[in-house]
Amino acid sequence: MQCELCGAPIQGPSKTIQLEGAELCVCPRCAKHGTEVQQPRRRGAPQAKPGVAVSQARRRPRDVFDLMEGEIVDDYADRIRVAREGKEWSTLDLAQAIKEREILVKKIEKRDLIPEDEVRKKLEKALDIRLIDSAEDSASAGGPGRVTMTVGDVVSFKKTRK
Repeated sequence: MQCELCGAPIQGPSKTIQLEGAELCVCPRCAKHGTEVQQPRRRGAPQAKPGVAVSQARRRPRDVFDLMEGEIVDDYADRIRVAREGKEWSTLDLAQAIKEREILVKKIEKRDLIPEDEVRKKLEKALDIRLIDSAEDSASAGGPGRVTMTVGDVVSFKKTRK
């Protein structure tokens, strides 16, 4: 596990702190920068309800980040326009193919609008293109030893005297 504040690998147990209203999982060294949040202690093993499989009882709650596939590419408008022109379609033809309004297609191609997931998927299917930078693609592009940014890279700490 990696410290969410300094980015160093956490050796031993991690600490959960609250810093500026956000809860972070940090190493013991960075715990002094926030207020430690006490985690509720579990008494014994978790009990499964009758009729519920053990794997379902231990499943972690879903997070909004689980639903994210990746980020939309920066040149999405150009990719859409080039693919549309490659099929010799007008913006009206593309709009009819994806069952959306022509003005929506025009705004997306002019970069006035970023397509929502539903529209993005329709565009990808109709034009046979990829508009998402998946996490696997960006991780492989960085290669081993890629440095990621943490909160500690952005925030500066004030030394206080006690």
